[in-house]
Amino acid sequence: MHRESTSFHWLPSPSPPLVGGTFGGGERRAELPLASAAPQPGSGRRVPRAAMAAAFSSDGEAALRRELRAAVAAAPRGDLDGFYEMGRAAAFVRDGGFRKVALQFPDELLADAVEVAARMEAATGAEMYVLGDTTYGSCCVDEVAAEHAGAEAVLHYGPACLSPCRKLPVLHIFGQQPLDVGRCTEAFRELYPERQSRVVVLSDVVYAHAMGELEQQLCPEYPNIIFSRLVCGDLPGPAAPGEERKFGRQFLVEAAGGLQDYAMFYVGAEGLALTSFMLTWNCCPFSSFSPVTGCGRRETLNVNRALMRRLYLVERARDASVVGILVGTLGVAGYLTVLQHLRELLCRAGKRSYTLAVGKPNPAKLANFLEVDVFVLVACAQNSLLDSSDFYRPVVTPYELELACNPAREWTGNYLTDFRDLLPGACAHVELPPAVPAAEAVPDVSLITGKMRATHLCDPPTSQLPPSTTLACRDQTRALAEISPAASFLESRSWRGLEQQLGQTPVSKAVQGRRGIAIAYEDEGCEQP
Repeated sequence: MHRESTSFHWLPSPSPPLVGGTFGGGERRAELPLASAAPQPGSGRRVPRAAMAAAFSSDGEAALRRELRAAVAAAPRGDLDGFYEMGRAAAFVRDGGFRKVALQFPDELLADAVEVAARMEAATGAEMYVLGDTTYGSCCVDEVAAEHAGAEAVLHYGPACLSPCRKLPVLHIFGQQPLDVGRCTEAFRELYPERQSRVVVLSDVVYAHAMGELEQQLCPEYPNIIFSRLVCGDLPGPAAPGEERKFGRQFLVEAAGGLQDYAMFYVGAEGLALTSFMLTWNCCPFSSFSPVTGCGRRETLNVNRALMRRLYLVERARDASVVGILVGTLGVAGYLTVLQHLRELLCRAGKRSYTLAVGKPNPAKLANFLEVDVFVLVACAQNSLLDSSDFYRPVVTPYELELACNPAREWTGNYLTDFRDLLPGACAHVELPPAVPAAEAVPDVSLITGKMRATHLCDPPTSQLPPSTTLACRDQTRALAEISPAASFLESRSWRGLEQQLGQTPVSKAVQGRRGIAIAYEDEGCEQP
């Protein structure tokens, strides 16, 4: 959706317009209009043929009638300075000497953007640019949109994945959402009546401001409790023994048995952050407290079942011959390195790969690439776990693709959602083994199709061909054309689109065609089944 300009330089996303009913990073399923419902007996009306493809297209009526509901309560108008930490933000701008600053808001906080920008300009004298929409997920810093405005720094408001950025200085203002510390303390005591329980306390970033008060309430009663702290960016030096650094959280485990001797207590609503925590630390039992409902509970997510679903996707990736690499971020540090790593991995595994930048992925966009057998999404740790049950092809993470294509990497029970852990020098990097001749390769059988498949790695390319060898004579006029493997593959298909056939079609008078939209033409109701 395109937002108009205001005096504070609203900047729309530089990505192309979205299709399929997706707005503001939230995935929503397309709904059929009332006219596409099942026919009544005796009506003589048939169901439109496009109803079978409702998951991939719609007439847009449902999206136009949909009302946006804020996931987080709006800040009180009289408490903007406290909620958005105006003093800390202004000090960051003044101390850095920034003259152009981008303010990035999620949809639920965008209503306060004008007032916040006005107060920031008055306090700092700098020029403020409001990012009206994000290129990918709102939890990531949108450096692309900020660079379009020539911004020297970014103030990121609202929930964040805390992924390190590549270029611009960033200050995270999470927004101090209210938390009933007394009720949270009571819920913790009910969930952990044993005072010697070993528990690690995690929280959503919007409640991090209240963790100090909660720590004062619980530490005297629970001597083995550990509170994680937020870390924006990468910490210098390697992690100490027993230290955990994941998802922008840091804590030190002192028990001899390690993290598996601890339980996890999460303060925040159910969402992608909690799911990523549970899959990554799957050896720990989880409990949570929802500040919205004021209730604590033991999490009943069947982690084993969720991991079985992810391992099924690994098998689909092993069977794939064409893989689409989806670029889901342009701001997280190391994304270019992991893109090159995935291309090399797929080349060694004998699979054809294509790199696609489609903005926020949805079923309608990815359904255009029918030749792709499986997609791999390169995104931040929270957005990489995409539920692809509504998609035409499955979407896997870089870690799952490595499990499928790297014979040296084995499933150990530890699940990784941060692609930076796979890069050389990281804690979970595994080198590719030497190539094995096809005659000596161990045969493998697909668990899905039951067919034989090759799982050995090929030899890496010995040398890069000179750029001039990719040029060939196009016709007798000696015009040059570049040879593209992707174009050659698409040219080999039996259907390549509409052919003009100039001079081969007889001339005829124009006649009136069908009227309406593809999902329901006006004359469809008159046709008999």
